[in-house]
Amino acid sequence: MLTHGNLVANTVQMVTMLGKNVRPGLETILTALPLYHIFAFTVNLLAFYHFGGRNILVPSPRPPSNLRRAFENYKVTWLSGVNTLFNALLNERWFQDSPPKHLVGSAAGGMSLHDSVAINWEKLTKSPIVEGYGLTETSPVLSFNPMGGKSKLGSIGIPVPSTEIRCVDENGKEVPVGQPGELAAKGPQIMKGYWQRDDETANSIKDGWFHTGDIAEMDEEGYFKIVDRKKDMILVSGFNVYPNEVEELIASMPGVTEVGVIGFPDEKSGEKVHAFVVSSLREPSKDEIIAYCREHLAGYKVPAKITIVDELPKSPIGKILRRELRDGAIASESKGA
Repeated sequence: MLTHGNLVANTVQMVTMLGKNVRPGLETILTALPLYHIFAFTVNLLAFYHFGGRNILVPSPRPPSNLRRAFENYKVTWLSGVNTLFNALLNERWFQDSPPKHLVGSAAGGMSLHDSVAINWEKLTKSPIVEGYGLTETSPVLSFNPMGGKSKLGSIGIPVPSTEIRCVDENGKEVPVGQPGELAAKGPQIMKGYWQRDDETANSIKDGWFHTGDIAEMDEEGYFKIVDRKKDMILVSGFNVYPNEVEELIASMPGVTEVGVIGFPDEKSGEKVHAFVVSSLREPSKDEIIAYCREHLAGYKVPAKITIVDELPKSPIGKILRRELRDGAIASESKGA
């Protein structure tokens, strides 16, 4: 349950963080996310209309060629999206040959922005891409890399104004700097609660702090980094494996366009790492992927299985659905596939 106060507060917080980087009445933002999703609703609709910006709505960004006419016909100055959208555009020949000339900046959220995608995006477009973080329950923005300020690669930035964020252990106690813990937040953008679900509300909001279910770390300068979803963590022989880390490494390999990593039941180790890879014409072999992982990861993090697929299941905003990957893998295993 998001109140008008929640939404107005988050809009003001976003406007404050964007500062003078957004020019009132002069911006055009390309909206490739559905407006019913809280990311696009607050960032693209509320914040940019507050600035008097123009919204170019693209009903479906898939295939990414659907965005071509928008870039060609309008002077797009801002783009918001998820990692898969930016990565897909980077792999489009038309986008490589003619990157947008008027782009001021891009905002990434909804899922972790891979370092390789961020680096390649800034190199091609000659404009910054900054990552933020939030959830539907938080209207959604909790943190952001300040535009015009210090931005850290792989970080979700610092808390927006009037917002407190901390990382806590299973007992709700704050963990030391640099240690992973569940991200908890407090601020005027936090939801009132879940509709007619008092039990779920009580489980999520404790002593005024909303517990997100995401594992994060805070560095010495107060910048946060998402490690992974708590429920997606893979337990291999008692060791924690975070899918984001494995996904980001494999995604940095030439020929890999997308990757999804899940935990798969295993009698000996409890769970094993299973990677699903979408590749381009010059695809790396399964052995090459495993060898690359062995070179850069601890042994227990190396995928025990690699599956090459044509596409990965995604939500309407392009977020990779690990649950569907997991359910499909378990179903295939039970059939002896």
